[in-house]
Amino acid sequence: MAGVTDTVFRRLIRNQGACGLIMTEFTSSHGIVANAQRSRMGRMQRYLYFEPEEHPISAQLFGADPDVMAEAARVCQDQGFDAVDINFGCPVKKVVRCNGGSGMLRNLPLVEELLTKVRAAISIPLTMKFRAGWSDSELVHVHMARLAEACGLQAIALHPRTREQGYAGRADWTRIAEVKAAVKIPVIGNGDILTPEDAARIVGETGCDAVMIGRAASYNPWIFRQIAEFTAAGVYWTPSEADRYEVMKTYYTMLAGREDPETPGKMKQFATYFTHGVRNGSLLRQAIYREQTVAAIRDRVESFFEAQLGAAAA
Repeated sequence: MAGVTDTVFRRLIRNQGACGLIMTEFTSSHGIVANAQRSRMGRMQRYLYFEPEEHPISAQLFGADPDVMAEAARVCQDQGFDAVDINFGCPVKKVVRCNGGSGMLRNLPLVEELLTKVRAAISIPLTMKFRAGWSDSELVHVHMARLAEACGLQAIALHPRTREQGYAGRADWTRIAEVKAAVKIPVIGNGDILTPEDAARIVGETGCDAVMIGRAASYNPWIFRQIAEFTAAGVYWTPSEADRYEVMKTYYTMLAGREDPETPGKMKQFATYFTHGVRNGSLLRQAIYREQTVAAIRDRVESFFEAQLGAAAA
């Protein structure tokens, strides 16, 4: 979720209700330590910045050096995070080339050393997210889970695809069930959870203790509320076009308040997500992509929905 789950998006999600623990963007442990040593956080501060309303919040880190990761975790604890999460799941080549993310799945002794040092460095909860293995012939999900439990982690999240799969194919939830049967610490299920029904089904099929939502939240920021409602009553609220307009307008207003030169680009990025399910949404996306300023983009959104909602009411 790098490039998506910044403080603005996290606050938007939190304000929709029912979201539990949220995480920062994928952040380099080396970057955190290097910037901290220069007594300035710079770009790292943007990744790790959060508002009080975002609690509980976890800092999501990646890296392959146990000492650096331990120091980065200490920096995050000092900044007031409620937990630290280590990512052993990212399949992106430039991360894996540095032995980060799912690249670590081929070096379990290093994983153990890293977890041990980070656990000793901080007092707040430590968790990790990981994939099932490098490939179908190199599955390590049960071994990774047992390592985490032995090293004193408070919870683990499994995305059951392999690094080789990337995001292709289907997530094999039976691997989550295998991990749940292997350890006593809480297990969080992840992968192909796109609807509240999916969330209920993964819990029923695997026995996992919670679910982790990633990409689905970018185009359906209400999914956490929907899951809570479906769990409680078997039905859930669905947003209207007016609701989609309101959430898009709210997000753009929050972005505009940052006075960041990257804001127009961010607005264009999220236009792709937030027009999901909107009638004639492709026309709005095209109009937004053509604009270069915050004001022009907001004008496009206003005029589009004014016409769209007015036509629906007529």
